[in-house]
Amino acid sequence: MKKIGILHGKENSFPEAVVERINSKNVKGVHAERALVEELMQGEPTPYAVIFDRISQDVPFYRAYLKNAALNGTAVLNNPFWWSADEKYFNNCLATKIGVPVPRTVLLPSKQMPPDTSGQSFRNLKYPLDWERMIEYLGGFPLFMKPHAGGGWKNVYKVHNFDEFFTAYNETGTLVMLLQEAIDFDAYFRCYCLGGKQVRIMDYEPRNPHHTRYVADHKVPKALRELMHDYVLRLNEALGYDFNTVEFAIRNGIPYAIDFCNPAPDADVHSVGEENFEWVVENAANLAIEKALSHKEGGNNLTWGTYVRGASNGVLPTLMAGNDTPVAVKKASGKASKVKKT
Repeated sequence: MKKIGILHGKENSFPEAVVERINSKNVKGVHAERALVEELMQGEPTPYAVIFDRISQDVPFYRAYLKNAALNGTAVLNNPFWWSADEKYFNNCLATKIGVPVPRTVLLPSKQMPPDTSGQSFRNLKYPLDWERMIEYLGGFPLFMKPHAGGGWKNVYKVHNFDEFFTAYNETGTLVMLLQEAIDFDAYFRCYCLGGKQVRIMDYEPRNPHHTRYVADHKVPKALRELMHDYVLRLNEALGYDFNTVEFAIRNGIPYAIDFCNPAPDADVHSVGEENFEWVVENAANLAIEKALSHKEGGNNLTWGTYVRGASNGVLPTLMAGNDTPVAVKKASGKASKVKKT
């Protein structure tokens, strides 16, 4: 029996619906349930062929549990090793190498020194930093400042001048922050991506109250939606996420990837709406079943992105002159979808 475990926290509608949907398909030899984490002895396997991870970003104990599970052959969705290493600044840097437009961004050192460090710990860091140079590179105010490691809408600031910037920066403590160009967008989209192949583009309005953000209808050309579809696949192929969302802000016909490090994206029926919920439940169930049926006992059943696979072969993701297909994607995957240039 190939068991699929759903590891989750406070959320109810999505995990429960996925378990029910998987079991309703009556696939021979496959069963889904809420994952039960028992005593964890080093090096010992879990009873699950597949674990859908929805909570380890908030519970370090679960992240360690999932790494051990993966070591013993469990297909963990998403890869806990990559998830532990990834963050939003790197994602933006990678996007610049694979031809996906992103807002101009700089990384700021934490305002306060981390615990157990002193001024000597930062002897390699230029002081003072040239704030005016960074602001000029970003195109001037207004700008967004947000944690480089994510965290939803927590600790996000929009600043309109140096006074507001320094006031906000002084509140960030030991957080490492991004300072990012503000995209004055004409339309906004949030896109699910499952299994590196299933994409759902959802009209989204982040300026609305939370419960009405998916109540939007942006009139954009079909070609623009196709371009976003290709960018979503390109990003998730490079990153290696089984389940992720990508957000695009459209400015002058160009989709800028704003946020694409969401490996436990919102999938609650009360926020995404019935149609989006039905799509994500069905495709998540199919993905989990697919992973269970292809599971190799004792094998490495994790998904690794083309960035890691290419780097392990000594290839970095550099765009070829006159060709918008990244070298690392080409060599690591053996294929790449043709993406229109903007």
